[in-house]
Amino acid sequence: MKIARLAYLFDFYGSLLTRRQQDVWKSHYEEDLSPPEIAAQENMSRQAVHDLLRRTERRLRLYEEQLGLVARFTAEKEKLLELLALLGEAAAEDFAAEDAWMRHKRAQACAEDILADIMR
Repeated sequence: MKIARLAYLFDFYGSLLTRRQQDVWKSHYEEDLSPPEIAAQENMSRQAVHDLLRRTERRLRLYEEQLGLVARFTAEKEKLLELLALLGEAAAEDFAAEDAWMRHKRAQACAEDILADIMR
């Protein structure tokens, strides 16, 4: 769970980091390189890599504390999933008129499109 949360933080705030922070972060979390491998690749000491990763993680958490974008995104995604579940429970016979059923299906399709867009 921690890795997934860090991935979200990087997705939202990674562009606010320095190029070196981004490169080391991607090497470690996306390319699965160990700190010694990153140190050799980046011409840094292993300790410098460890320190940079810790500082970067703190920086990402600070951005989230200040801006709250990941928390808001997660809450909105959960609400949208709940909406889709509720829409999915309805059946055509639940509606008195066919046009009401069609509006319901359009609303469901719209919510599905929104979810697909935010998950890209």
